[in-house]
Amino acid sequence: MKIFCGRSNPELTREICAFLGVEIGKCIIHKFKNDNTFVRIEENVRGKDIFVVQTSAIPVNDSLMELLIMIDALKHASARRVTAVLPYYPYVRSDKKDQPRVSITARLVADLLEAAGADRVLTMNLHSEQIQGFFRIPVDQLLASRILCGYFSGNGLDDCVVVAPDAGSAKRAERYARVLGLPMAILDKRRDPLNDTVEIFHIIGDVAGKRAIVFDDEIATGSSMIETAHALMKNGATDVRAGAVHAILCGDAPRRLQKSAYREIVVTNTLPVDGEKRIPKLKILSVAQLFGEAIRRIHEGRSLSELFSLHQ
Repeated sequence: MKIFCGRSNPELTREICAFLGVEIGKCIIHKFKNDNTFVRIEENVRGKDIFVVQTSAIPVNDSLMELLIMIDALKHASARRVTAVLPYYPYVRSDKKDQPRVSITARLVADLLEAAGADRVLTMNLHSEQIQGFFRIPVDQLLASRILCGYFSGNGLDDCVVVAPDAGSAKRAERYARVLGLPMAILDKRRDPLNDTVEIFHIIGDVAGKRAIVFDDEIATGSSMIETAHALMKNGATDVRAGAVHAILCGDAPRRLQKSAYREIVVTNTLPVDGEKRIPKLKILSVAQLFGEAIRRIHEGRSLSELFSLHQ
C-alpha cells in the first residue's frame, strides 16, 4: 500500500499516514508558466495498491485536474489499483438538473475519474447520496456524523434541540437527533439559486427556551447558517451552536460567522481551514483516523460497513 497526495490538503494526508504508520508517496507536482500541470511519480508503484488523497479545495478546478493527472500517471506506472480519496467531492452540489440547460457536473466528475483510471472512490458526506449512482466503480461514503455527535454528546445535551436548516436536510438532521436522543425542529427556508440569498418563513417544532444545535453538510457563504441562527434566537432559543462537515467558508463568511449569534461552530478538516478562516468560534475535528481505518480495510479486503454507522 502507498498513499500519495495532491496539494489541496497535505496536512490531512500527513495525519492519515501517521495513523497508518506509512510515509507519503514521493511525487513532483509543478505548474508550468503556460498554466499546464505536470506530475511525476518519484517511486516504484508497479503492482501496488495506491490511494490518492485530494480534496476539492480552492482553486477547485486546479485540484481536480491535478487529481486526474496523478491517477493517470499512476495507472501508466502499472499501479495494481488506484483509489481516489476525496474528503470533499468536487462539484458535489451540482447533482441534478434543477434549471434548464445546465450540466449535472457531479456526474461529469464521476466520468472524468473513471476515464483517468480510478478503480475505486472513497469520500465523505456527499451532498446527495445519489452521486454514488453516477459511478460504475465502487464508491464508499464515510460519515463524519459520528465524530460530530461524539463531540456534542461530550459537551452536554440538557435542553437541546436538533435543527434542520431546511426541509432538504431534514432526513440528515433526523439521524443526528435520533443518535443524540433529542427533539428536532425544521426551518422553512427558501433560497435564490442565482445570488445565494435565503429567507426563512416558518419554524416547525419548539425551540423556545432551548439550546439549538444546527446540523448541515457544509458551510459555504454562511448566509444560510447565519439566517438560521437569527431566526432561532428571534423565536426564543437561548443558545445556538452549529455542526457541519465541510468548512468551505467562501469570501467573507468567516468574518460574518464570527459576528453571528453562534456560540460555537464545529467543523471537520475535510478541507483546509487556515489563515483568516480559523476564527475563534470555529472548532475543528479531525477525520484522519476514520479515513485511515477505511483505507486500511479497503487494502486488506475487509468490510467497511460498521464505519458508516452513526452508532459506532
